[in-house]
Amino acid sequence: MDWGTDLWDQYDGIDRHTQSGLDLVDRYVKFVKERTEIEQNYAKQLRNLSKKYLKRGSKEEQECGFTNHQSFQDILNELNDYAGQRELIAENMMTGICVELTKYLQDLKQERKTYLADAKKAQQNLEISFKQLENTKRRFAKEWGEAEKATQQAEKIENDTNAIKADVEKVKQQAHVKTHTAEECRNDYAAQLQKYNKEQNTFYYTEIPQLFNKLQDMDERRIRSLAEGYSQFADVEKKVLPIITKCLDGISMAGRNTNGKQDSMRFIEQHKSGFERPAEVDFEDYSQGIKPASSDANLNQPKIRTKLWPFSHKKTKFQRINSDKHMSPAAEDFSHLPPEQRKKRLQSKIDDITKELQKELDQSEALEKMRGVYERNPQMGDPASLEPQITQTSQNVGRLRGQLTKYESWLAEAFRGEDSTNTAVNNNQHCSMSTDPSQNIYSEFDEDFDEDVETPIGKATALYTFQGSSQGTVSITEGEQLSVMEKDKGDGWMRVLRANGDEGYIPSSYVKF
Repeated sequence: MDWGTDLWDQYDGIDRHTQSGLDLVDRYVKFVKERTEIEQNYAKQLRNLSKKYLKRGSKEEQECGFTNHQSFQDILNELNDYAGQRELIAENMMTGICVELTKYLQDLKQERKTYLADAKKAQQNLEISFKQLENTKRRFAKEWGEAEKATQQAEKIENDTNAIKADVEKVKQQAHVKTHTAEECRNDYAAQLQKYNKEQNTFYYTEIPQLFNKLQDMDERRIRSLAEGYSQFADVEKKVLPIITKCLDGISMAGRNTNGKQDSMRFIEQHKSGFERPAEVDFEDYSQGIKPASSDANLNQPKIRTKLWPFSHKKTKFQRINSDKHMSPAAEDFSHLPPEQRKKRLQSKIDDITKELQKELDQSEALEKMRGVYERNPQMGDPASLEPQITQTSQNVGRLRGQLTKYESWLAEAFRGEDSTNTAVNNNQHCSMSTDPSQNIYSEFDEDFDEDVETPIGKATALYTFQGSSQGTVSITEGEQLSVMEKDKGDGWMRVLRANGDEGYIPSSYVKF
């Protein structure tokens, strides 16, 4: 079954049907365009959401060391990748469906227009031929009627006895002419009829069926292309589903990677100071009027007070400003850090220097081998050209070895000083308290203590910068002039007074007299 055979007389119906098909393609293209806009807006909102909650800065980077923080950042990154896949869906739908179908739709419109125009032209030609047939038919009828009338008139005159012979001949001649003309019209009519029937047969059995079948083929091709567009609407998304699934799996993995115990241990590693807890407070019986004497060991130890409370007091705005003004840069040996954190930072620095040193040693070895090759085979290169690199590498090795020795000595110092510092903390946390019996023993522990005015025993110059972060220590900067209040008593510490009035202990090796 085909349109040309079964729908030979349904030109108007085929016209409406094919136009309706083209309109459907146009509607589908508009539908997909709106879908792509939704996908693009959705992807944009997802990206903005991910960007809004992504953390930046040193504090945030430190927090990302914890699994619960890092997992949330992983989720945001996966969401950003997910948004990229939604953008890809929109892009592929636009190029693969909208652009292709729009172009194809224009071709179909032109093709349909051509076929319908050809059908109308064929119909117009048939109508012209039919009009010509009608004209020859009417002329034949007219001429035949006039010929019959002339023949009857000639017979009437011929039978009239009073008619003149000349008139009779004349009438007969006119009738003969009329009859001959009628015969010619009859032949013309027969020929035109034969021509029309042939054209009509061609029109209904050849031209129209061929054009309608072409329209049918066009419409079926349109439907197949539209069906492909329907399938592609889903296939575009199916193609990115593996990646989308991977993004979602990454989000699930972020949940599984969150480990509370691991975060707790990491928090301990980051903030463990290494200090010992304060020792028990001895009872001082002031009712007997006797003050406990300090032992010689206590007199020889630095007066270091540790924090008595695990909770820090909130500073006022004025205190914060003054604290910021007097804050010194971090010490190179990390002495500004608590013992445990200092050891970790020193060990990390040693590891970094060791890696860099090994890299320089490998490069030095490679350069030496290359110089040997050049010396044995001068045609391969000039050994002197390697001297600048060899010299630079040698200097780098020397510098790194010096740094390594320096940081290893600081690490050893940190391990050696840990026990002595903790002992000093436990034994001397109360030595700096006022012995005045009238002092309220329930006053705030971290208030400044009254001390006797002392005379400096000498002057000293700071050789290095030191960050005094422990209780009882003081920060100094390189080149600063200091007043020596108490010399080193064999424990590696000395008490100094700064020009701004700050007083405390510093390492003896950090100054010169």
